[in-house]
Amino acid sequence: MTSGFELVDEQPDFVLVNKAPNVNFHDEGELGAGLFSQVKSQLELTELYPVHRLDKLTSGLVIFAKNLAAARTFEQLFREHQIDKYYIALSDKKPKKKQGLIKGDMAKSRRGMWKLIRTMENPAITQFFSTSLIAGLRAYLLKPHSGKTHQIRVALSSIGAPILGDTLYGNPGSEKFVADRGYLHAYALRFTYQDKVFDYLQTPNFGKHFQSSEALAWLSSISPPWQQAWPKC
Repeated sequence: MTSGFELVDEQPDFVLVNKAPNVNFHDEGELGAGLFSQVKSQLELTELYPVHRLDKLTSGLVIFAKNLAAARTFEQLFREHQIDKYYIALSDKKPKKKQGLIKGDMAKSRRGMWKLIRTMENPAITQFFSTSLIAGLRAYLLKPHSGKTHQIRVALSSIGAPILGDTLYGNPGSEKFVADRGYLHAYALRFTYQDKVFDYLQTPNFGKHFQSSEALAWLSSISPPWQQAWPKC
């Protein structure tokens, strides 16, 4: 990946890209062009519409619409939770639970952080499974049922397992598990568009812990993630 993304698929109405970690979605002035500008420029598209976003530290699959009608359709699909999203993450902290449901309202905290609170007025909902990769390092497969800011980062932090390399939520890594990136990746998407089913899997390109033989074997065992035994939430 020579820029902030690589092209995964291009259809008449949308493009799908694999975003690199540490790339902001929008332009950052002197720090350079963001993902949106890079995709539009490098693919030489006259029209491009964002329909969802990833945090700067997060890598993985991002959809862009190529016309306004498609953008409105995708926005409706996301709003109605008709696009299944699956993320993978790593943490070297011991979780309070190893699988299940993380649910609660989210409120702003300090320094740009968010926190999970006990109320359920408009909750963030995340299901997850996890497994031990090696001693001290656990892998997570997560399926968000809502689309809140920092949702997965907050969810894992709330169970005592902030994502490896997520300095905002208190896990910069350690001598044993050096964080060469934030270990959160948008791994899979599955949706129906104009009566056709589209599904995509994208293995992370960056991060030595994602590239380990244990992590790759785990990815093989959980793929495709929509065939896992997800309980109804």
